[in-house]
Amino acid sequence: MAATENHEELAVPPRISDATLRDSAHMAGVEFGPDDAAAIAGLLVRTGVELVEVGMVSGPGSKDAPLVEAVHDAVGPERAMTLLVVRDRQQVARALDEARRLGVRHIMYSIPTSEQHAKLKLGTPSAKFLQALARSAIQQAKERGFHVTFSGEDGARTPRERLVPYVTAGFEAGADRFRLAETVAYLSPWQMESVIGDLTAIDGSEIEIHSHNMLGMAVANSLAAVRAGARWISATVGGIGERGGNAPLAELLTSLRVVYGDTRFDLGHLTELSRLALKGAGLGTAFQSGPTTPHAFAYELPGQLSHPEAYETLPAELVGGSRELRVRTRLTPALVKWALADAADTVDLDAFTAWLIGRQEKEGGPLLDRDAIRKAAIDYQAA
Repeated sequence: MAATENHEELAVPPRISDATLRDSAHMAGVEFGPDDAAAIAGLLVRTGVELVEVGMVSGPGSKDAPLVEAVHDAVGPERAMTLLVVRDRQQVARALDEARRLGVRHIMYSIPTSEQHAKLKLGTPSAKFLQALARSAIQQAKERGFHVTFSGEDGARTPRERLVPYVTAGFEAGADRFRLAETVAYLSPWQMESVIGDLTAIDGSEIEIHSHNMLGMAVANSLAAVRAGARWISATVGGIGERGGNAPLAELLTSLRVVYGDTRFDLGHLTELSRLALKGAGLGTAFQSGPTTPHAFAYELPGQLSHPEAYETLPAELVGGSRELRVRTRLTPALVKWALADAADTVDLDAFTAWLIGRQEKEGGPLLDRDAIRKAAIDYQAA
């Protein structure tokens, strides 16, 4: 379809990164294998996606190493980006060492910016501490030659007076790009345009938007961000992802084609991509976004289960739903302890978790919920 006078015009067409092999891969109960990662990454690049985000690294011995290596083999490390968790200077150094060992060239730092997330994950809501941590992490990475994107985790709920100085400090430290993460779907398109406008006004800024789709506005918010000057959009195949999903790649690219006459992307791969991703994720033949799906309030991290208010746009009960644990092989003693609740004292948590992981791997990683873990504990004690 050629551009016509009916299409809106984009001053600068957005560049696309895809987070299927990072955000979707860490959705509760979803575990992609290396073969899935290679096939998905190859099709993404053929579609015209510029960066394939893959894996998460917090230190040595990353469990995501096979996914990162598979994507590098499929499309090359220059087309890939890996997320690094940031907690303190020493931990960042270990994560950077692991990223270098894996051949990563482009990293993205995950740094919580809202007071609620910063207090939960960093132990303090201090804005000064947050800025100092970001500066240190960015400088460490630039000294080692990495291309650095830094994030604002829960950025959509971070007040302007806290967010803008943080983003400014990051660019002053040498960062290449900032990603606003709408971790908790929260903004309308017109609000998103205002927030992004504040960030694109920062000297030397390059901004990316990463929206979640609990309210069904992830594509609209992504396009609103571009109208305000964002240069990158982050999406996932099929919209697969935590908390109601992410901005779905197919809807995003077809919207760019229809609304703006953008013909840069080869849309012919989108159906195959969706089938591959859904199969690899174990989600059947379709993924539904929004607050009434079984996965909308499903978690596999103890912190999310213990502090759901930090991750939820609205409580599950408001829409007649409930929170649930969904996990395959990414089991930890802390997660098992949460599932067993008062019965946790009746088993050796470390030994039982190791036993359960082994059984899961042997059986192909069937999906577990809280009741299934409790039943497994009975089986373990009877063995």
